Amino acid sequence: MFLDKDFLLNTEAARTLYHEAAEKCPIIDYHCHISPREIWEDLRYDNITQVWLGGDHYKWRLMRSAGVPEKYVTGDADAHEKFLRWAEVLGKAVGNPLYHWSHLELRRFFGYEGILNRDTAEEVWNLCNAKLRSAGYSVRGLIAMSNVETICTTDDPVDSLEWHEKLAADPTFRTAVLPAWRPDKAMNLEKATYLDYLAQLEAVSGVKIDSFAALKQALKARMAFFHEHNCRLSDHGLNYVMYAPAPEAEIERIFAARLAGAMPSRREEDAFKTAAMAFLAGEYARLGWVMQLHYGCRRDNNGPMFRRLGPDTGYDCVDNGASSADTAAFLGMLEEAGTLPRTILYSLNTNDNAAIDTILGCFQSDEAVGKIQHGSAWWFNDHFDGMVEQIKSLGALGYLAGFVGMLTDSRSFLSYPRHEYFRRILCRVLGEWVEEGMFPDDMDTLKEIVRGISHDNAKAYFGFAEK
Repeated sequence: MFLDKDFLLNTEAARTLYHEAAEKCPIIDYHCHISPREIWEDLRYDNITQVWLGGDHYKWRLMRSAGVPEKYVTGDADAHEKFLRWAEVLGKAVGNPLYHWSHLELRRFFGYEGILNRDTAEEVWNLCNAKLRSAGYSVRGLIAMSNVETICTTDDPVDSLEWHEKLAADPTFRTAVLPAWRPDKAMNLEKATYLDYLAQLEAVSGVKIDSFAALKQALKARMAFFHEHNCRLSDHGLNYVMYAPAPEAEIERIFAARLAGAMPSRREEDAFKTAAMAFLAGEYARLGWVMQLHYGCRRDNNGPMFRRLGPDTGYDCVDNGASSADTAAFLGMLEEAGTLPRTILYSLNTNDNAAIDTILGCFQSDEAVGKIQHGSAWWFNDHFDGMVEQIKSLGALGYLAGFVGMLTDSRSFLSYPRHEYFRRILCRVLGEWVEEGMFPDDMDTLKEIVRGISHDNAKAYFGFAEK
């Protein structure tokens, strides 16, 4: 039955694994885009539209695809009108993971057991808004309801981390909220705003950035600051993993030209980013941080809408430009230098699954279980088929039992049921393997694997301690 207690659990083994091993595991959300300030301030929402549709470009893309005018997506329509349009679209969203996620969220947070569509929209609007006005429905309350143990936000090197400081010192909030280092703006010298960003980095680091060597010193100073605030992982949003090594003198020349106002060629951009990534990886290895590389995305494709709304508004797509050879060569260069940190690789392109899973095996060691990880099905792939494909590929070509599991990659405080969705799919795949005789009905071993992927592996891999 749709969304009953055994939703997606199509075998007895799957049901046993989910209910006895996965269901109660705390959540470690090691990559998301929620606001630490909103957690500190314990924000409350006036209505379901604010918490559900605000900033959610997954929903925005679906509404646009259904022909909804932008006025009701990101425009000036009132919250009630936007919700009614969303409900009508969702009611027909067959095959889209948003249908599952949204109904899981309605059940887990608001206790609504029905189906949201144009006929029930008013009922759901009133129910959710009444709940949001009640005790326990602030941001911290939503996090507590979801049994979240650790959250890693996404933070620029120039960030003051003041909200993380406040949260770390607050004994009344049990969830650890940690920063994660996202230095994309320090690397993207091809952007028109790059020199303005360097001025910000100079101001917070106290280092005058007049050379590539100085840039490295400024970043190193900020990494020390982040480390003091319990940052233990980095995150890089890349179009592709570049491998274009060049002499240090050439990198200094490219950087000096950019400081003088010249824009780099594609070759120069790749050379600079290779050098910058190699430096950062070495620092991550020294500090004991994990490096996350997200790639295979082409961003901001709709120029007029990008100029109107800015980035992260639903105009990105899968990119086929990533090269497994370059990814392997870049990691090999770090290994040769002794500077390869624990690393998680994510590609938006599912054609990269096998490539990633074979690259992993080239660089594993006893430094960690699964030192090099294939990250969970990400962004456009975090649907049923995408998760199944990633799990099966990792199982076939790597060590699935060492996988660090799911993340939300979300800007919404209602997104935590995505972990439940993933866990149900994981247990379904394992249960089918048992049912088909591909793995023995060894529940003790399988439960250990499920608990590991749901929680324990991530806690050990990242070195997180409970608050």
